Amino acid sequence: MTSPTTNVHPNPTDWLEPALHAIANARVTVLGDYCLDAYWTVEPDESELSIETGLPVRRVSAQRYSPGGAGNVVTNLKALGASEVRAVGLLGEDIFAAELIRLLTADGIRADGLLQTRDSWQTPLYAKPLWNGKELNRFDFGVVNLLPASQAARLLTALDESVKLSNVVVINQQLTVSYLTPDMIAGINDIIAQHPEVLFLVDSRHHAGAFTGVVLKLNANEAARLLGKNHPLNHVIYRDEACADALVIATRTRRPVFVTRGAQGLIIAAAGRVREIPGIQIIGKNDSVGAGDTVVAALAATLGGGGEVEAAARLANLAASITVCKMHTTGTATPAELRPAAPNADYVMEPELAESPRRARFLPDTEIEIIREKPAATIRHAIFDHDGTLSTLRQGWEKIMEPMMLQAILGERLKTVSADIFLRIEAAVRVFIDQTTGIQTLAQMKGLIGLIREYGFIPEAQILDEHGYKAIYNRELLKMVNLRIQKIERGELEPGDFEIKGARQFLERLQAAGVKLYLASGTDDADVQAEATVMGYAHLFNGGIHGAVGDLKVEAKRVVVERIIQKSGIGGAELLVVGDGPVELREGGRHNALRLGVASNEHCRYGLDLTKRSRLIRAGADLIIPDFSQRDRLLPLLGL
Repeated sequence: MTSPTTNVHPNPTDWLEPALHAIANARVTVLGDYCLDAYWTVEPDESELSIETGLPVRRVSAQRYSPGGAGNVVTNLKALGASEVRAVGLLGEDIFAAELIRLLTADGIRADGLLQTRDSWQTPLYAKPLWNGKELNRFDFGVVNLLPASQAARLLTALDESVKLSNVVVINQQLTVSYLTPDMIAGINDIIAQHPEVLFLVDSRHHAGAFTGVVLKLNANEAARLLGKNHPLNHVIYRDEACADALVIATRTRRPVFVTRGAQGLIIAAAGRVREIPGIQIIGKNDSVGAGDTVVAALAATLGGGGEVEAAARLANLAASITVCKMHTTGTATPAELRPAAPNADYVMEPELAESPRRARFLPDTEIEIIREKPAATIRHAIFDHDGTLSTLRQGWEKIMEPMMLQAILGERLKTVSADIFLRIEAAVRVFIDQTTGIQTLAQMKGLIGLIREYGFIPEAQILDEHGYKAIYNRELLKMVNLRIQKIERGELEPGDFEIKGARQFLERLQAAGVKLYLASGTDDADVQAEATVMGYAHLFNGGIHGAVGDLKVEAKRVVVERIIQKSGIGGAELLVVGDGPVELREGGRHNALRLGVASNEHCRYGLDLTKRSRLIRAGADLIIPDFSQRDRLLPLLGL
């Protein structure tokens, strides 16, 4: 791609407060498809048969309703803190409309622009039955609506009146059977032309190209279609194509264009350049329904209140990462949720490269993969992770954690639960372990408690806290580790049998070059001290050995990085962070350190592990090595 593209550095958070301040000044009108979402909890008991049909009766034990479609956009705007939010749209004269208006009004949204009619129009409703936590076939209402000319005129009048009281207007279209007829679009364009002082943002699945003088929010497939591309439905649009498409559209419209890429973040095209906001890693289950509405709301409110384009995109990305974690609802994000989330967001870097080894770029005649070029610097401080980076004493910990977690979740039902339930829980545990590799064990155990509660086999009174489950896990893990240590102490094995190839020599070379070395681990402090001593390299860490201290609020690796930066007064360019897990690399990225990912094959102790490679690239590694065997070629990259 030839267009200028910038990867926005995701870590600083000085943009957040100005963006929230802008939102507080936003007066927003949303014209759109207003829907009601219904969630019906169905009892999984079909013992009762209907007398009339002889079919099993589906009994609803709970029901919950929330605004959907444009209704979700306005509730997101209100939750974000927009000063005024006005809803303009068409509803039927039915009970669904009454409930939707009640919900919106209760949230402080001005709903007098929601017009009602019996004329060929039903309030759209998405009814979502939930059976054993799974969503069954949806029931949709309002799928045969027709917009009469008289109702179109009423809508345009309501829109024009509301625009005069707003500084930003969202045109939202999600339904195939929508209010956006050709006459309506022409009328909206007339209103846009009459109000150049108002920012108009369009999010339309089928008519984005029909509007003039507007900012567009599109997903990557919608952007491709807008340019006349006829990709099949399952076609994957990669970063370069999405960036190029965004730039072409922005050049045509002479307005900023935002292109969303789901879990891969979003792209901004404006003023002849393209910027990319990375996606944010979500651990655990998530529900993407409504995430696009959150993005639209955040973009509109930030821009409407006078915020910067890049800040609007950052906030939209962050807000969506919060709402997707709210299951079985079209959720919202509030400033109280955004403030702590911003500095702790785990951004996903280079996702396409991470999943495609064939795109790898290597230092000539080496196995050193260059992910991104960094300015030349001489490393003076280096923080190393331990397990999997230097040592394999704990190799195989996953095979201990998995059965331990299954036992904790299923309890006495471990051997008697049905095969399909067991396999479903087993798969969930494996995904959870993979996603949380590298974080403190206490944090993993806290996640385990969530899984225990989710599946419901263990009574609440019998659920332990994170310390209790960690003690069970550590007991089993240390049996394996201590056996290996005993073999070393008896001379049956050597430390080198548990060392990643060339690790000790690399440490020695760094220390001889005047680099101060630090060891950081999520393992308990006393255990990592003892294991480094057994391995014979504890003395090389003149910056200290730092492990977990039993406090879930203290992330050992993060604390070490912050301590080095703050107390030593060094610049990020002088700092090297080395590890085989995402936590240490992401923490290094927050301080602009050079990040060396060790994608080690812990079984062989040399060679590349492709799963680790993918994980490390996504965490922001600048360089990837399989081991330390090519240290002579690696050291010059560190200025040594």
